[in-house]
Amino acid sequence: MPSTAYRVVALPGDGIGVEVMREGLKVLRAVGDGLRLRFEVEEIPCGGQFFLKHGTRDWPEGSEEKVKAADVVLLGAVGWPSPDGSGRPVTMPNGKMAGWSPVIGTRAALDLYANVRPVKLYPGVPHRIHGVPTRVWDPAKVDLVIVRENTEDLYSGIGGTLRRGGMGEVAVDTRVVTRVGSERVIRFAFELCRRRARGAAADGKKRVTCIAKDNVLEGCRFFVDVFGRIGAEYPDVEKDFAIVDAFTQWLVQKPEFYDVCVTTNMFGDIVTDLASVLQGGMGMAVGANTGDHHAMFEPIHGSAPKHAGKDRANPLAMILAVREALTWLGARKKDATLEKAGAAVEKAVVDLLMAGAPLTYDLAGEEKAATGSAVGSAVAERVKSALRG
Repeated sequence: MPSTAYRVVALPGDGIGVEVMREGLKVLRAVGDGLRLRFEVEEIPCGGQFFLKHGTRDWPEGSEEKVKAADVVLLGAVGWPSPDGSGRPVTMPNGKMAGWSPVIGTRAALDLYANVRPVKLYPGVPHRIHGVPTRVWDPAKVDLVIVRENTEDLYSGIGGTLRRGGMGEVAVDTRVVTRVGSERVIRFAFELCRRRARGAAADGKKRVTCIAKDNVLEGCRFFVDVFGRIGAEYPDVEKDFAIVDAFTQWLVQKPEFYDVCVTTNMFGDIVTDLASVLQGGMGMAVGANTGDHHAMFEPIHGSAPKHAGKDRANPLAMILAVREALTWLGARKKDATLEKAGAAVEKAVVDLLMAGAPLTYDLAGEEKAATGSAVGSAVAERVKSALRG
């Protein structure tokens, strides 16, 4: 047996989060079998359904300490409809969505200040610009990364609602943009740009684009000023600026221009969802929450209650999140075997996409759709065979 064991905390969450996590762990086990690596996985229930069952917390007592002690954390998805029929997610007595603790709470507790979103259109995957799968674009034109500040801005938790007579009258969310928060995420983006071998797809240039609304907002002016100062330390990297609303159209029109983009938390949350359309939809989109010492990896889709329990959700984003986790952990632990494993997972996904089956409904259409578990098993078998070979 291998002497080194890596501790993995899995937070399946709600709805399809549980289903895609099952397939992600299936692939992780295939990596362990193929390379004789030992992963000690602890699954911790969490989210809206956990809160509805237990009534006081959205994950078990002691979960935060287990997350802090883990080598890496995997997250499925959280959020579940309130039983009151309002259509809103179930909330806890403190007003926060049930699922806040494993997601936003973990980002804060582990200081995961950079949310890294690779936006890559793999061969064989149709983009979804028209709302239906289409293969017009050259996949090579969609290969960029969006880095989103992950701990402050409108997600700082500062704010509240004024209620008189039981009725809400005024709600306030305070936006917080700090020098420390801005400096470290912007520097992270420049360092990432230097490490990316290819540069922008259009011209090969190493380029960092700052996305903000500095023509209106003080916090954005501050962020842009910090970007200019940090950018001066990287003369080998081209600096670019975009107003966030204009960026949304440019991202769709010319994704090949962009290499690495960096922005504040709320804007990053919005533009990365838009970017997922370029790469085939939410079922292909990965989010890496990273800090200096910890990281949590997830698909960026939600819990999709209407699809829960049907085994139809695309698990490839979760599987690619496992790939990102292996690569990050390999670099952190200086373990080339883990980095090899990450490359093997990505290759297995690409080979499956090129083969065209089995794939879920969002990639193959309803008539040819396979189950999510069939997709997970197919990737796991490819990984195991490749690593043993």
